[in-house]
Amino acid sequence: MFAKYARRMAKDWFLAGMLGAVGLATLLPDLGASGGTLHADMLGNAGIFLIFFFHGAGISPESMRHGMSRWKLHTMVQLTTFVVFPLLWFGFRFAFDGLVPADLMLGFLYLCALPSTISSSVAMTAIAHGNVPGAIFNATLSSLLGIFLTPVIIALAAGAQGGALSLTDAMINIAGLLFLPFVLGQLARPWLGAFMARHKKKVNTFDKVAILILVYNSFCDSVLGGLWRDHGMDLLALTIGGAALILLVVLVLNTVVARALGFDKPDEIAAVFCGSKKTLASGVPMARLLFGAHPALGVIVLPIMFYHQLQLFVCSIMAERYARTMLQLEREGRDAAAGHAEMREPAAPAAMEAASR
Repeated sequence: MFAKYARRMAKDWFLAGMLGAVGLATLLPDLGASGGTLHADMLGNAGIFLIFFFHGAGISPESMRHGMSRWKLHTMVQLTTFVVFPLLWFGFRFAFDGLVPADLMLGFLYLCALPSTISSSVAMTAIAHGNVPGAIFNATLSSLLGIFLTPVIIALAAGAQGGALSLTDAMINIAGLLFLPFVLGQLARPWLGAFMARHKKKVNTFDKVAILILVYNSFCDSVLGGLWRDHGMDLLALTIGGAALILLVVLVLNTVVARALGFDKPDEIAAVFCGSKKTLASGVPMARLLFGAHPALGVIVLPIMFYHQLQLFVCSIMAERYARTMLQLEREGRDAAAGHAEMREPAAPAAMEAASR
């Protein structure tokens, strides 16, 4: 089974592109640095604007309304995303503060403050035969709330560890480059909605290319700032280990809580997947806005880059297992219904015989 998913990840050009962006930034940092030959920072800002414009044009208000009724599910997912994750970071910092460098610890804080991702949350829920409307509602709501809550969480927690982040500046940047294009996209939806639906794959490809430009620019700036001079392979090992630990804790916690609350299986699936995901598509652009002047921006985005790949790998395995469970439950339900029908069938001839006497 591991070989199967390893082959699937090997075919993922986006993963290869991220590794390539890091490698190219290591070899040619001056080319893609802010103000450099390629002006990657300007391209990145344009990409950020278009990503959120397309997201705004592509999200249907009807899908939001359709999934609103399951309030227990929604409350659990949003609390997990914006309360439980940050609290986990405080525990993570308490346990590993002396082991994890300060810049990487800030990256883990950023990971825990991010909203959920829309596309993979919905896709995994659909594969697992879960509550898809509920997943659409929660993932979309999380993305909207994250525009405002993520900088607040970062400002409060970074202040608690002695960092500095101007909440006012962050909100202005977020409003200008994330929320404004999203609203413009929603306003343009009557004209662009059908086009977005027809070209969803192309829009998704554009999102990934724009993210690769942002990753390349971020790492170019960080390499020039001494990323590999001051850190080695131990930084990558700590990032992978920390991301895997956080993902494991959240998946187990979400499963236990969903079952304790008496969720049916479709709602449990939506809660587990939506409540454990973190967005790379919004995470890298938002990092540029929140930490644009930070010399270690490349280190700060490392946790979400690795967490993104881990969540896809682990959740794809879980989705297929959930799907088998749901199919088994459906078969058992059909068999039970057929059994009840068979028990009722002999009664009809007996009643007819009695009536003819």
